[in-house]
Amino acid sequence: MGIRVVVTGGAGFLGALLARELLAGPLAVGGAEPADVDEVVLVDVVEPPADVTADARARAVVGDLATALDGLADADAVFHLAGVVSGAAEADFDLGMRTNLDGTRAVLEWARAHRVPPVLVFTSSLAVFGSDPAIGPIGDVDDDTLPRPQSSYGVQKFIGEQLVADYTRKGFVRGRSVRLMTVSVRPGKPNAAASGFLSGMVREPLAGQRAACPVPADTPVALSSPRRSLEGILRAAAVDDATWGSRTAVNLPALSTTPAEMAAALERVAGPEVAALIDWTDDPAVARIVRSWPARFRTDRARRLGLEPERSFDDIVRAYLADNPPAAG
Repeated sequence: MGIRVVVTGGAGFLGALLARELLAGPLAVGGAEPADVDEVVLVDVVEPPADVTADARARAVVGDLATALDGLADADAVFHLAGVVSGAAEADFDLGMRTNLDGTRAVLEWARAHRVPPVLVFTSSLAVFGSDPAIGPIGDVDDDTLPRPQSSYGVQKFIGEQLVADYTRKGFVRGRSVRLMTVSVRPGKPNAAASGFLSGMVREPLAGQRAACPVPADTPVALSSPRRSLEGILRAAAVDDATWGSRTAVNLPALSTTPAEMAAALERVAGPEVAALIDWTDDPAVARIVRSWPARFRTDRARRLGLEPERSFDDIVRAYLADNPPAAG
């Protein structure tokens, strides 16, 4: 018998990327042997990409999480990726609470009603960490670092982690929370994330367009490529409960870098005329959010799960060009 999967946020970049991987199969869930995927249900407020729903095993459910899950059959695995990104959650508090907090509760309650507790992977964020003004810079982050979120988005994600942990403790789900680093390079259009420029400053110049970097060139940042992020999400679903271990969220591996180093990598891979399309501007509001996030991680737990960061930003740019060849034209 094949596997049934539900992906919230299935129309987003990572959600669609995950759906394509699931449909390519097979998928391992909770320590069981890999099996073919019979159905992938993509829940989002908009339609997923046409190439995903062209597969007969993919089904789109469009609507708010509070109602879209009603009537859905039980799933073997649930990937909860849906959410309002950092900048939007900060700008619209009610929207962030409704989507990131109430939406997560709705997913957990739906999963709780399953006859057999499903494996549930929740994508959290490095934004759960921050530099508390009363304490000072956060410094290096390891698996035991106490989260101190300094944005509404970070608070909402941290609460989501705790809900997943408690629903797991109660036996309602087999939950695994993974903290994603900033994903770069994302294809497509810019989003409202405060970190969105970390994709735009590469993506747009590769398409012959100018792009702004709104923070100082030496600002430390922690990044992960789309493929490494997807690898972490799938690994969280694959392992058994004992291998996963603590109910505490896992920090996925990070490449520590700066916008200046990213621009230098872009120049090495694509040429100086491409890197020259970056405009070095100053947006204190964005810089304040980005500088509150940690940039150096020691991810021993992720490494024990077989997960490693990208070796260099040069590799990330090359991978982006390989997956998005028109961007180089």
